[in-house]
Amino acid sequence: MSQHPQTNAIRIQTERTNEMEHSTPMFLTSSFCFDNAEDMRAAFADESDDNIYSRFSNPGVQEFIDKMCALEGAEAGFATASGMSAVFGSFMALLKQGDHLLSCNAIFGSTHTVIAKYLPKFGISHSYISADANEAAWEAAIRPETKMIYLETPTNPGLDVLDLDMIGRVAKKHSVILNVDNCFATPLNQQPIAFGADLVVHSATKWLDGQGRVLGGVIVGKKELIKEIYLFCRSTGPSLSPFNAWVLSKSLETLDVRMERHSANALFIAESLEKHPKIASLRYPFLASHPQVAIAKKQMKNGGGVVCFDLAGGLESGRRFLNNLQMLSVTANLGDTRSIASHPASTTHAKLTEEERQLVNITPGLIRISVGLEHKEDILNDILQALEKN
Repeated sequence: MSQHPQTNAIRIQTERTNEMEHSTPMFLTSSFCFDNAEDMRAAFADESDDNIYSRFSNPGVQEFIDKMCALEGAEAGFATASGMSAVFGSFMALLKQGDHLLSCNAIFGSTHTVIAKYLPKFGISHSYISADANEAAWEAAIRPETKMIYLETPTNPGLDVLDLDMIGRVAKKHSVILNVDNCFATPLNQQPIAFGADLVVHSATKWLDGQGRVLGGVIVGKKELIKEIYLFCRSTGPSLSPFNAWVLSKSLETLDVRMERHSANALFIAESLEKHPKIASLRYPFLASHPQVAIAKKQMKNGGGVVCFDLAGGLESGRRFLNNLQMLSVTANLGDTRSIASHPASTTHAKLTEEERQLVNITPGLIRISVGLEHKEDILNDILQALEKN
C-alpha cells in the first residue's frame, strides 16, 4: 500500500526481533555474526546485504537512512557522524585531482574552510558564485573540468534563497553533479531532488534531531553516487553511531509537527520585528520584503525556523544583544526546541575575511535567531527587551 512520506517517516522500522518490540531497539554492537564461513565470505564480497561491522552498516542506522530517503524522495543514502562529515564525504568520494567544484559563496563557515583550505591539497580547484546570480552567470561559471555544483538554500546565516529549478537545469545541461545542503529547510519544507538535485546533504544535528542532543549527518540521492560515497566512508570511518541513529530515527517521527510550529513562530517573529527602529534590516524567506520570496514560495512549503536581522550598531551591538538576552540560549547550534541566538561575524564565520563576509551579507551586526517551540510571545518579548537595552 502506497503511503505518504510523512507516514513512512513514522512507520518505516527495522524488522521486529523475537521479542516483538513496538519501538525499534538500539543495535549497540560493533560487529555481526554469521551462521557459517560461506555467508561471511558472501557478505565481504558484497554478494549479500548482511551486516558485517557497524562502521559499514547497522540496522538502526539503516532505519534512519530509509526514513530520510522516503522524505527526500531519494534512491539511497548513507549516514555519517556529523553534518560536516556528510559534506566532506560527498566531496571526497566524487571529486578527484584536476576536478573543479563550483559553489555558492554563501555557505557555512566550516564548509568554506573545507573548500578553500583542504580541497586544494588534493588538487581539487573551486570557484564561488553569488547567491543571487542569474542563469547566464551560472552557465558562464561552468568550466570543462567542473564536476560538481554545491549550494545551500536557504543559506546559513543570511537566508538567501537559490533557484533550485534553474540551477538544476544548468547542472543537467552540463552533466554536473548538483549537491544541495537542505539543512535549513528540512525535507518537510523542500525536496531538492524534485528540482534536479543529484545529492542532498543534512546536518542531522539541527532540525532533524530537534532537541540539541546528538550529532549526525546524512547524504541521500542517486544510487550510483551513494555507492561511491558508501565505499569512501566505509574505508575512512565517518559512520553514524547506532545510538545517535536511534535518537535521530525517533526524532523524524515528530519532524512534521515540529517544523510547522517552528515555521509559524519564525514568521510571527519576523513580522513583529521587521519595522523595529533598532533593526537596520531583517530577512525571512516568506516575508514580502525578501528579495527571493517568489522563489522561496515556489520551492518551499514554508519559510523555515530561522530569522536573521542586522543591528545598526555593528559588532559591539551584536555582542551586547546576546548579553542582554534572558531566555534565548547563546550557543553554537540551531534547530532546537529552545530558541537560540548567535552572532555569526564573531563566531561561525569569524575565520572569513571582512571582504568575504561582506560578499555574503554577513554584516558586523548580523544576528541569527533559531526560533524554537516556546510560546511565540515569550520569544518575541525576550528579543524586544534585549533590543531595548542595546
